[in-house]
Amino acid sequence: MFCGGYIISPPLPSTQGRGNYDVEGVINMQKIVSKNFSIKDCHLIKVALQNNAYRSLDKLFSMDPQKVIEEVKNSGLRGRGGAGFPTGKKWEFLPKENKKPVYLVINADESEPGTFKDRSIIEKDPHLIIEGAIIAAYAIGAHKAYVYFRGEYVRQMENLLSALNEARTEGFIGNNIKKSDFDLTFHIYRGAGAYICGEETALLNSVEGFKGYPRIKPPFPAVSGLFDSPTIVNNVETIANLPFIINNGADAFARIGTKISKGTKLISVCGHVAKPGVYEVIMGMPVAKFLAELTDGTIQERAIKAVVPGGTSVPVLTAAEALRSSISYESFEETQSMLGSGGMIVIDSNTCMVQVLADIAKFYHHESCGQCVPCREGTGWIKKICDRIEQGKGSEDDIDLLIDLAKNLKGKTICVFADALAAPVISFVIKFKDEFKKHVALGRCPFKN
Repeated sequence: MFCGGYIISPPLPSTQGRGNYDVEGVINMQKIVSKNFSIKDCHLIKVALQNNAYRSLDKLFSMDPQKVIEEVKNSGLRGRGGAGFPTGKKWEFLPKENKKPVYLVINADESEPGTFKDRSIIEKDPHLIIEGAIIAAYAIGAHKAYVYFRGEYVRQMENLLSALNEARTEGFIGNNIKKSDFDLTFHIYRGAGAYICGEETALLNSVEGFKGYPRIKPPFPAVSGLFDSPTIVNNVETIANLPFIINNGADAFARIGTKISKGTKLISVCGHVAKPGVYEVIMGMPVAKFLAELTDGTIQERAIKAVVPGGTSVPVLTAAEALRSSISYESFEETQSMLGSGGMIVIDSNTCMVQVLADIAKFYHHESCGQCVPCREGTGWIKKICDRIEQGKGSEDDIDLLIDLAKNLKGKTICVFADALAAPVISFVIKFKDEFKKHVALGRCPFKN
């Protein structure tokens, strides 16, 4: 079989042990998050209601909040923002004896390079987010929900604001929602385009009006977050899964996907593929099948050289590693990478991997908040060395120095921003070392005339 010119050997992995994953029927499966993406004007509440928006609320308000948490726990839903932490378990971290207000914060600061799936939800089905937020807020006892937007998402923010106004008019948010005695208000915040504010504690500082510096943990936000009060921070896609779980029950969600990776996942794929875009797949779908059947392989059927499976902060995979993997937390962990945010970047054989790493290093150097010296200085050093090698001015020692620097960044800073650069540096250099050496030997980039 061919996938973008790369001969897949051995054949496609077996689906044995992957729950009810259906290889042949995956494209026509019942979708959870993107089910309304193809419906015209579903961002309008009139159309959304015709397609079962807010249907979960009657059942929700008949449930005890703790029962809602149990349903989410039993569903196996894990956070879709990158870390993949179990959602219900995260909610349970809220202190039991608490007299302070509890806040729900929805992280819409989607700034990971290669990731654009949350944007699609906000644009095409914003009422799904509102419904999911009501579920989460009810479960954790929050009466204020904050949505933090990436600075560049102006149109998307306006789309959600319009949906919130419609939902308020229809009585789905505000006081005494659906005569349940439950109140919920929304507050929208727009960031200034800082990638670091995707880190939840930097996000909270930004909402409070401070510089977007990550906080030292513990305490974690569930104990002391926004305004020093217990706070749950969830990603947009995570929130968007909640109406399905309440409507259909935890078991219905848990039956989808693999033993460890439950449900579906939005994958935003870009790079050298014929059909880039956002696709919802059942967890456990083979990467080879995903690329061959949904993205139509690579541009001009060029050979695949590498795949970044979950945004630029995760280790890169060679073509062989990627094409024997499946889209799940455990499969990518087996290859020492991560599913992350689901931002897949496909790189073909005509691409210089040194240049790709130099571009990644430039981004992280620019976006470092500068609070921690190892990150502030180390990201800059890595960028300079990558540029030097790419320009043909590097040495063999520079190649080893990159790995040494990256290893000294890991675990040395308040947040994992430095680790997010260290991971691609180590994997790029180790897996594509011959390209780095060729730059040094030739004194130029071999991919340029």
